[in-house]
Amino acid sequence: MTTASGLVVRGFVPPLRLADFRLAAFDMDSTLITIECVDEIAAVAGRGAEVAAITEAAMRGEIADYKESLRRRVALLEGVPSEALQRVFDERLRYTDGAETLLAACRSAGLKTLLVSGGFTFFSDRVRDRLKIDYARSNVLGIEGSRLTGKMVDQPWGDICDGAEKKKTLLETCAMLGIEPAQAIAVGDGANDLAVMSAAGLSVAFHAKPKVRAAAMVAIDEGGLDRLLEVFELPG
Repeated sequence: MTTASGLVVRGFVPPLRLADFRLAAFDMDSTLITIECVDEIAAVAGRGAEVAAITEAAMRGEIADYKESLRRRVALLEGVPSEALQRVFDERLRYTDGAETLLAACRSAGLKTLLVSGGFTFFSDRVRDRLKIDYARSNVLGIEGSRLTGKMVDQPWGDICDGAEKKKTLLETCAMLGIEPAQAIAVGDGANDLAVMSAAGLSVAFHAKPKVRAAAMVAIDEGGLDRLLEVFELPG
């Protein structure tokens, strides 16, 4: 194990070459962006404390069924005006320090990028476009009229993007690109990222819950996402 201030590396001795990888997969909430979108929607609607408590327990791995935890949180949003989504995006969503730098470095090194999230397409589509991410998968919030239904909409690939779906998406993307999972990097912070991190060649915990940090090959505990570049050999 090697360490620098706020950066822990296990299982290999850096530096690696970023160009040796072909895909980088990222969680969204509390990873590419600084917020948990479901919590912020609930907060705008005055229902924040109850939803945030479920989110925190799920991210720590204390609720084994992530799908059920998300259904419970989304159900509490029933009747919330859909304009709350735009308010959260405009007023509360912030990109994580170093996200744009890391994504740009990945593109420059020839990697494809994937956003795979238990969050919602309203946000992930906008984050994908801003950060120039190649592929994205997340959940669709049901809306009828101008209000949230408290449910999610089934998609061709399934119902909810949970940990198993994140792993499946990574493996399908690798197959589509003709690469091995060992050539993928997976970055996340919560328990529903453990499966996708276990499938990738390089697993990265970003300001993560203890269970996730302990499982990762790289743990970034201080600073931005661009600190991951410290484990790679700079092209020169």
